Amino acid sequence: MNRRKFLTNAGLVSAGIGLPAVSSAEEKKMGKKPVLTVAHITDVHIRPEEDVPSRAIDWLKIVKKHQPDFYLNGGDSIHDASYEGVTKDRVIAQWEVWDQFRDEIKESEVYSCIGNHDPWWDVADKDQEPMYGKPYVVERLGMPSLYYSFDKNGWHFIILDGNHEGISLGEVQMNWLESDLSQLAANTPTLIMSHFPITSITNALVGGQHKDHKELKKLFYQHKDKVRVCLSGHQHLLDRTWYNDVHYFCNGSLSGFWWGDGDKESAGKQYYLETPPGYAILKLYEDGQVENEYFPLR
Repeated sequence: MNRRKFLTNAGLVSAGIGLPAVSSAEEKKMGKKPVLTVAHITDVHIRPEEDVPSRAIDWLKIVKKHQPDFYLNGGDSIHDASYEGVTKDRVIAQWEVWDQFRDEIKESEVYSCIGNHDPWWDVADKDQEPMYGKPYVVERLGMPSLYYSFDKNGWHFIILDGNHEGISLGEVQMNWLESDLSQLAANTPTLIMSHFPITSITNALVGGQHKDHKELKKLFYQHKDKVRVCLSGHQHLLDRTWYNDVHYFCNGSLSGFWWGDGDKESAGKQYYLETPPGYAILKLYEDGQVENEYFPLR
């Protein structure tokens, strides 16, 4: 399968001018270089069975060849801790193989968000069990907090936690996000990552997007000089939306059909519907332009 490439120019698109894709050779001729190259992996769903750890690591080695400046991990790092009946030993076993996977890129920075399958909820004594809920996921993924922001090479990055009622941020986090964006200097290009898509096409097929998408849309419009990209996973489907000068990139999952071969609706082996397993490489430019290229692994 050919690589799927989506190259956008935020400035010209906002002016209503359609652009052809720009090849790497043309970029070099123009002397245009990204200030950051970022790998986006999401929905790894790692588990001990079916040789999944070695399969996942083999694919991670392919991602490494791009030599990204850092990685964005979109959540659902482990296969599942969220269902009823999941035991403590099962949760530990999944995080142990995640550690093996993470060790393959131990020299690199990885910024993660929490997926809906990562936290362990079915605990008898929630007050006494240190592995209960989202704080343990924060610890295992090396996150500074449930949601956070950071800066790299002139870009601002915001990592959200959509694991609140009905897929939302909740009041406290929404207030924090408003404050974080308000404190930025004008025209600071910003990338926002949530496990769940904020706005998507595939929501019409499988659901799964933020229920607070209207509030977020309004907030992003207030800061339209800053918010350039919203990045997500969760759907296991490749999805592109552009609205109010914001690019919503929902990338496919590293695990594809959860490491299985697929079902009658799969377009190919390990596909979920028409999307193969894969990862994305983002190139971020000083002027706020962004390129998101999806690399199928099947």
